[in-house]
Amino acid sequence: MVDFSGRVVIVTGAAGNLGNAVTRAFQSAGARLTLVDRAEDRLQRLYPDMVDSSDYLLANSVDLTSAEAVQSMVDKTLERFGQIQVLVNTAGGYRAGAPVHETSLETWDFMLNLNARSVFLVSRAVIPHLLQQRYGKIINVAARVARQGRANMAVYSASKSAVVHLTESMAAELKGEGINVNCILPSTIDTPANRRAMPEADYSIWVKPQAIAEVILFLASDSASPLHGVAVPV
Repeated sequence: MVDFSGRVVIVTGAAGNLGNAVTRAFQSAGARLTLVDRAEDRLQRLYPDMVDSSDYLLANSVDLTSAEAVQSMVDKTLERFGQIQVLVNTAGGYRAGAPVHETSLETWDFMLNLNARSVFLVSRAVIPHLLQQRYGKIINVAARVARQGRANMAVYSASKSAVVHLTESMAAELKGEGINVNCILPSTIDTPANRRAMPEADYSIWVKPQAIAEVILFLASDSASPLHGVAVPV
């Protein structure tokens, strides 16, 4: 396992299934962590071992679609740790699909805000610090459908496609500054929610959150320094 001792990692969506796997993987690798969630106390319930440790900051009640809330979270991270080396944007979600002509404007705004605006705002708040130190890693979570739209998944596909293109653009802007920006394209993730939604599916072919976390750890490591703007299918 890569040693992340002394490195500071922000994980958005840290209370989700993927966020939890990513958090525990970085914790095992020795990282100091800022964990971000929108709920008031979910992080404390999920990570009781981190509550009283100076190596972790549990950032509750953070609306990742609010520029002010995001900047406050980043400022608190810098106050606690004095630095940031890695940002992992796992926050996101899916709302059951409908044909475009039956999709509400509310659903469009919700999905674009949750999946794309959040990545934009958190990255925008973190990048100036990474530029100052001329080092950093940003890993975004898109989805396999970002590469090709499917019936009844237009809004989700569009929101995740935006994440891919944000990744590519940031990578082009920052690759000369010692900063790597890449993303992953998971297929269906093996989570309790997905199993409930698709009880007849073959779970054996779904990707495990822990497997995705290992790919993210690689992209956050110095071994991935030659990679810029890559979208990795997992």
